[in-house]
Amino acid sequence: MNNMKKILVAEDNDSNFMLMTYVLRGHYDYERARNGQEAVEKAADESFELVLMDLKMPIKDGLQATREIKALRPQLPIVALTANAFDSDRERALEAGCGDFMSKPIKQAECLAMIAKYIGEK
Repeated sequence: MNNMKKILVAEDNDSNFMLMTYVLRGHYDYERARNGQEAVEKAADESFELVLMDLKMPIKDGLQATREIKALRPQLPIVALTANAFDSDRERALEAGCGDFMSKPIKQAECLAMIAKYIGEK
């Protein structure tokens, strides 16, 4: 059993998820949720230390999923990921309970620094 910290990656797009695996591999354990509903279920049941939340997902979008996760686990840090880097998106993400915001495409150094800010290094 390794002692890497575990991150939930809520991302419906396969190529975006592949990029995230490249960024996280060797630094953190991670698991994928393919939609907002799955993200809420996984975050409620498991020992994730941080959620990387795509805002545009099927079934339940990232904002709604964030609100529900925060109701269940208020201390769990959630970082919004979105291709739309408008101030209004940022404000809505923060209002929903996201602690921070990263624009796609994600850059590895920026992403790892953001994660470390919330849960420390591996």
